[in-house]
Amino acid sequence: MTNHRHNPATAATVKKNAEMYDLLDFGDKREAEFARRGLIAEVKSLEIKTATGKLIWSQAASNFLDESETAPDTANPSLWENAKNNHVTGLFEVTDGIYQVRGFDMANITLIAGETGWIVFDAAMAVESAQAAMALVEKHLGKRPIKAVLISHPHIDHFGGVKAFMSDEEAADRSLPIEEQIASGKIPVIVPQGFTFHAMSENLYAGSAMGRRAHYQYGATLEKSPTGALAIGIGMGQEVNGTISFITPTWEIRETGERVVIDGVEIEFQMTPGTEAPAEMNAYFPQKKALWLAENCTATLHNLYTLRGAQVRDGNAWAKYIVEAAVLYGDKTEVAFQSHNWPHWGKDAVRDYMMDTAAVYKYINDETLALLNLGYTSDEIAHTLALPRALAKNWYTRPYYGTVAHDAKAVYQKYMGWYDANPVHLNQLPPEVSAKKWAEYLALGGTDAAMKKARQDYDAGEYQWVAEFTNRLVFADPKNKEARNLCADALEQLGYQAESGPWRNCYLAGALELREGNQEGGPDAQTDFGGDMIRNLTPEMAFDFIGIRLDRAKLADNEFTVRFELSDRNETYIAYLRYGVMLYAKEQRDADVVIQCPTQALLLLAVGADEKFRNVAKITGDEAQFRLLLASLHRFAGVKPGEYNIIEP
Repeated sequence: MTNHRHNPATAATVKKNAEMYDLLDFGDKREAEFARRGLIAEVKSLEIKTATGKLIWSQAASNFLDESETAPDTANPSLWENAKNNHVTGLFEVTDGIYQVRGFDMANITLIAGETGWIVFDAAMAVESAQAAMALVEKHLGKRPIKAVLISHPHIDHFGGVKAFMSDEEAADRSLPIEEQIASGKIPVIVPQGFTFHAMSENLYAGSAMGRRAHYQYGATLEKSPTGALAIGIGMGQEVNGTISFITPTWEIRETGERVVIDGVEIEFQMTPGTEAPAEMNAYFPQKKALWLAENCTATLHNLYTLRGAQVRDGNAWAKYIVEAAVLYGDKTEVAFQSHNWPHWGKDAVRDYMMDTAAVYKYINDETLALLNLGYTSDEIAHTLALPRALAKNWYTRPYYGTVAHDAKAVYQKYMGWYDANPVHLNQLPPEVSAKKWAEYLALGGTDAAMKKARQDYDAGEYQWVAEFTNRLVFADPKNKEARNLCADALEQLGYQAESGPWRNCYLAGALELREGNQEGGPDAQTDFGGDMIRNLTPEMAFDFIGIRLDRAKLADNEFTVRFELSDRNETYIAYLRYGVMLYAKEQRDADVVIQCPTQALLLLAVGADEKFRNVAKITGDEAQFRLLLASLHRFAGVKPGEYNIIEP
């Protein structure tokens, strides 16, 4: 990673960061002790590469964290502590027969020892990361066969490495009951109900835009350093360019209380849909008195809205399911562990950990609703709402990943949407237009005078205002180097002050691009989620994707139907093209156009690969209507989604 220019922390930033020592008890080292507890083998110089030698993950890049117990002036001391805890890398024993590899990925790999083999719980994001983790396991614990793979929820950092553990051919027969799958000698892949749909929809429908924004959230373009990326609360960051894989699950857990026995290990599941993910599940291991909390509890405040973009999560439901877990399992749990960060041990500590975490989400949800009913807007709530000190002081609910401010905005968005009831905001000018108006008005009194005042405000530590003002000037004239540099300087100081790892990354990534231009061409973008995922799309997901990509203007005045006969499934769908949208249903009826093809060919249609599609499909009926459909799917021809500017026009 290239070293980029950075300024030192200003006196105002040093003062702001020092205030954390008055807020939190830095003498309380329990989280640090838990982060190292059970360590079997520590890895100090981890770097993971692809088969071609491309670096995808480096814990070694963050070894500077071990050089100082105290935070530098350019880092929030609380985030520094969290980063040091996340930097502890290696193989850990959670309890007798349960192990984790942490620090090889954003997410943990968990292994439960059965009578003869391993049960894997969550598979990391990349095949290479999971393979490296298993090499460490086998070195210290020996080689054992994989008996089952369980995946807690459909975020890619939990399933992408699955083919490090098994192949498609080793998967159990999906048509069999789970008991027969387990007995067959094949490997069942067990997930919560709805897993496949949500795994595909989140990573495909808006995947390009999310990927671009994720570079900011995860600091993908930043070097690891005291002035660069530190950690993101749930881990050190996100690997890029690794191999992402997918295997269609063989069994869905549908009800709380459902039980399975795998290789002598009893597991009872709790369904938690609509919490950290639309489909998610906790699991209790009664023989171990151990509770797996998926990503519903982590050693940080999580996101009700994630900065890369995602559907808003339900804080009320999130709290409800944590409380339900505490009621069902709290009194008989000695250790709680999850897919990120480190476990918590002891009945009292576990119950506090769960109930405090539930209380934080419930507080943010309910207080936001109270304030919005008093007429507060989203921004006003974000600047007004603060946790009571009893909750704010907990190390494991500090805002290292989510923040109170943007989680409050998520609740507002869930219930009220984007509009804050101010008519001025109903149809605001685009940023480029309003920015030019700002510049025009400022010119009446002199932009030079305004910039002089902005520099004075910067010297006074008013970085948020300076960033807002100067960024308007950048949108008015992207070539205004003075405004770009001052905006970058202000964002950098906000980054140095930020306790949240993603906030820090966003500030610093914005500063980097103001100084050096759009960095999207830097690290290779993760634009291809792999043939495995494409091959496992359901027809409904493919039709949704086609509908998103349609050029609605070309189709607006046409109405026709298309019959899709999917040869590999023996299923028929009717698509209704009307008003520029595609509606569809699984049904049998005549249509204007009939297409016979395998399901995978629908993706060729979606991306406008006309010739390849015609080679694998048989088309009959109204050829003119079919040509119109093809033409409407060239909307993005010559355009690479995701390569847009963020901090400038």
